[in-house]
Amino acid sequence: MKVTLLPFIRAFLRKTAMNQKLEHAALLAATLILALPNMAQAVESSGASFVAGLVPHQRPAGAPAISGFTPDAAWRARALTGVSAPVPASLRFLDDQGAWYTPFNHPGGPGYYDLRQWFSGAPQSTVKQGR
Repeated sequence: MKVTLLPFIRAFLRKTAMNQKLEHAALLAATLILALPNMAQAVESSGASFVAGLVPHQRPAGAPAISGFTPDAAWRARALTGVSAPVPASLRFLDDQGAWYTPFNHPGGPGYYDLRQWFSGAPQSTVKQGR
């Protein structure tokens, strides 16, 4: 008499797959049950609505407004950190930048990504080092 284990293996695999689906559904249900009340409480307690409010086409009454901006030499030097003379024509936008936020005036990532030497005064190689 020949005994094969194939039917037993198939039954075990079917049962295991079904158990995994049930576990997944149970974890999802538990997560929703625990998370939804906390999210609702966070929305109610903050009291803040969307950034634009109910009328995004109108500026809020008490919002600050910039009346004038004149960049001084220190602002221009900071904006041109790491740029060697002569200043490229592609940076002429700084003349008309105004008080608008631009990531060009702020340091980026340190180390290998510090192309303009914001974090260190010494020029760094942009060639990746072997490990």
